[in-house]
Amino acid sequence: MRLTIVGPGKMALALAKGLEKEHELTIVGRDGEKLLHFTRQLARHAKTALLEKYETEGQTLILCVKPHALKEVAKELRGKAAAIYSILAGTDIETLKKALKAESYIRAMPNLAAEYFASMTTLTGEKNKKEEAKTLFASIGNTLWVESEKELDIATAVAGSGPAYLALVAEALADGAVKEGLGRADAMKLVEGLFAGFAPLIAHSHPALIKDAVMSPGGTTAAGYGALEAAGARDAFIEAVEKAYKKTL
Repeated sequence: MRLTIVGPGKMALALAKGLEKEHELTIVGRDGEKLLHFTRQLARHAKTALLEKYETEGQTLILCVKPHALKEVAKELRGKAAAIYSILAGTDIETLKKALKAESYIRAMPNLAAEYFASMTTLTGEKNKKEEAKTLFASIGNTLWVESEKELDIATAVAGSGPAYLALVAEALADGAVKEGLGRADAMKLVEGLFAGFAPLIAHSHPALIKDAVMSPGGTTAAGYGALEAAGARDAFIEAVEKAYKKTL
């Protein structure tokens, strides 16, 4: 497909790196130097265009601007797009319709793993674009179509923000190992291997079953797990999802 990515930010770059293999990209932004720097980080050539009075007629747009910038960006876009895919957190479809003209509107919430073709992207919107949306974002990882914008906002709090939560877990585990005397490089190598090995585990087993399989009575895992429960780790993560979800409202 021919895709136009509006807004050359960090998530846009992650998406572009994931999408460029299968699609023809045009990157649109305000600053020509930033656009040039953006495209130099891609493996293949991508077209660039300045935002000022950009013609969107018949194009498929992926909006990657900050939510607060939507109105200003919308003033510069001309014509009626074929479809708009928005990754703007907390920006509902009704708001998009008021700002921009398009045949179809879809909200998407990928995460930074898109750069490595490993994003978990949640999608919702007009059902006539459901299969196209799933196919498009499958080029950067896994997809989940949900039936409401509320569900997408909840998913944003988990899969969209989740890499930051997991980064906190990874860093804390490594710090714990260093505190006990393991070298930093070895600690990070262990954590890296742990996360890589956990993906197939969680894909095939319920979290409770994984926990029970690892935790033997009175063992090392039970001791560590008890410390996490005592510190309120479970409640903290549940509250993190709640706070992140409420921020989208």
